[in-house]
Amino acid sequence: MIWDFRGPEAVQIAEHHATHLREFSEKEKLPYLEAGIQKVNEMFCTAYIVVSEDQMITFRDALVPHRAEVAR
Repeated sequence: MIWDFRGPEAVQIAEHHATHLREFSEKEKLPYLEAGIQKVNEMFCTAYIVVSEDQMITFRDALVPHRAEVAR
């Protein structure tokens, strides 16, 4: 699941969002595989969380990502 952030604060906002994704998972006791950011450039950064397929609906409904991709 992916969230996009644009603008001069994109990297800082994405890092902050990734922290909240990890905290949400821990608080709700929901397993995740990885959470972090991907810096595209100074003005565009994404925050993401990778979850197993059986957890996808739970995370999607609770967190409402901007977009999602299936990784196989």
